[in-house]
Amino acid sequence: MNNRMFTNGLQLRPLGTSGENVTFIGFGALEIGRDWGIGDHQANLKPSFQEAEKVLNRVLDLGINLIDTASAYHRSEERIGRAISHRKNEFLLASKCGEHNRYPTTYYDFSYHAVKHSIDKSIKLTNVDQIDLMQIHFGPDAQRTLDEGEVIAAMSDARQEGKIRLLGASAWGNIAEQCIDLDIFDVMQLEYNLINRSDEYLIEKCSQKKIGVLIRGGLARGMLTPKFDRYQNHIDNQNRQKINAMLEWVDHDSRKLTALALHFLARNKGISSVLIGSKKIEHIEMCLSLMESDIDAELLEKAATFEL
Repeated sequence: MNNRMFTNGLQLRPLGTSGENVTFIGFGALEIGRDWGIGDHQANLKPSFQEAEKVLNRVLDLGINLIDTASAYHRSEERIGRAISHRKNEFLLASKCGEHNRYPTTYYDFSYHAVKHSIDKSIKLTNVDQIDLMQIHFGPDAQRTLDEGEVIAAMSDARQEGKIRLLGASAWGNIAEQCIDLDIFDVMQLEYNLINRSDEYLIEKCSQKKIGVLIRGGLARGMLTPKFDRYQNHIDNQNRQKINAMLEWVDHDSRKLTALALHFLARNKGISSVLIGSKKIEHIEMCLSLMESDIDAELLEKAATFEL
């Protein structure tokens, strides 16, 4: 399918009051820089730089205009800088701070100095003058991080210095709700999908406050894609039961399930963009193609209200 026909997945939506419009499908750059995914170790290895370069450029060629990365995504920021920084006028760059790269693992440090240094490093690695959106990459003691406030102070100062433009937080539940209530964040990144709707109320709250919303895990980290057929034994029993029940509705066609999951997200107008991550461009193209398919309204409503 010609990318000019990908109208639904490339629909532009406002990113809160930022003045930016982002494509409904954005690109999550985790897997192009860090070993990640469900299934066996070999399947989860990051691609070579040359492969990542092809994916990143094809993402932009398709018309996707939002790329989300993080210091914690190991080689991701560096690869973005090397591969597509010369095309920066074509996309909005989002990154994260607080969880830091220490290959092959990461560590958390939300102190003022560490966050300021991390922002400077992200700018250098991505080879840009300014990061469009910097988000807090909350860790295991999120309440303490929020209460101490050093990461917010560091991000705010970096914005004053022109190093970042928009402030965001990648959070969940009560922590996300507290962030929303602070009225200082332009964007919230939340996990939300057909089998995890626990933070749905936060999308509505963001909508009321005109805060942009990015969705991570919109396809349940691959569980709502054809990967489920191969790796369902790696998935917990409750989610496996939910997905198998939904597969019965679509004649056990996992591509139709992916289409259902994407259309479910698209009908929520409070969502600015859904971050789809993959090291294979065919998966991104599949999602764009499936967004053009028709979904029965009754089936969509059934999925949206389904409880196992």
